[in-house]
Amino acid sequence: MLSFFPGFRSNFFAAVVLIVATTGCNTVQTTIPPAPSHTIGFMTDFDVRDDAIGICKAVMDGIAPGVRVIDITHQVTPYDIAEGARFLAGSAPYFQKDAIFVVVIDPTVGSSRKAIIAKSKVGQYFVLPDNGLLTLVQDRDGIEAAREIINPQWMIGAKLSSTFHGRDIFSPAGAHLARGDDWTEAGPALDVSKLVRLDIHYATTDDKGLHGQVIGTDGPFGNLVLNVPAPTFDKLGYQIGDLVPVTLDGHKYQFPFVKTFSDVPVGKPLFYIDSRGRLSLGINQRNFSETYKVKPSADLSIPAKH
Repeated sequence: MLSFFPGFRSNFFAAVVLIVATTGCNTVQTTIPPAPSHTIGFMTDFDVRDDAIGICKAVMDGIAPGVRVIDITHQVTPYDIAEGARFLAGSAPYFQKDAIFVVVIDPTVGSSRKAIIAKSKVGQYFVLPDNGLLTLVQDRDGIEAAREIINPQWMIGAKLSSTFHGRDIFSPAGAHLARGDDWTEAGPALDVSKLVRLDIHYATTDDKGLHGQVIGTDGPFGNLVLNVPAPTFDKLGYQIGDLVPVTLDGHKYQFPFVKTFSDVPVGKPLFYIDSRGRLSLGINQRNFSETYKVKPSADLSIPAKH
């Protein structure tokens, strides 16, 4: 129809543009605040079968809208602080240098144990119970300073539960850090040298060889995680392809030392250096822990190569 009126189309659209432009002058402009620049690494032993993880994340987002939360794991073995410390130390180097970690493996929740924020010498912040979770991070990276969380404004509110500090203290404190709040407002400074530490057993070597321990299993695969860093094992003199004698949980075996699982037939055992740089024991496409009935805390010893 507009084609019957020459010039009408161009004048019509010009008028529309003018109206939009002048109307825009009276429009209230709304801005969305930028998301916090600090990423939160979140780890618990809560599992994901109920609403606990979702609630904690909702608390974080309510205080720091748009905050990026990376789930490290929520399937730490319940109450296993040592496993949590291992996972925390293993994952922290892959996060940004200013990342924040909210870690809740807290078997004594509601007791006199402190809720703290610690800053490593790398620059990362750790929001967690003072129960030894920081031990391995402290040994590797060092802890620059720490504070106890006692300021109610850094918590969910005045009415705290005695059993869900992940929601009420650790999640809100982590979110305050993520949005850039001054962490000295969380509470008083703590003596870093008095933070609770785990009694970590490290592998040792002597004239009889290496003495170590099983410290965990590799997810669902059942590979044994050992407290033996590759440089410690190197002192024994074994090379790729060697058969390595070992006394494991009181039983004597010989396993080949190879690069990866497929270097042995399916169903056969092997020694290898895992992705974290530790000596490990596995079975190609089988579960070592179940097959050999070996669990964490079992001892092992390996003589030096003759």
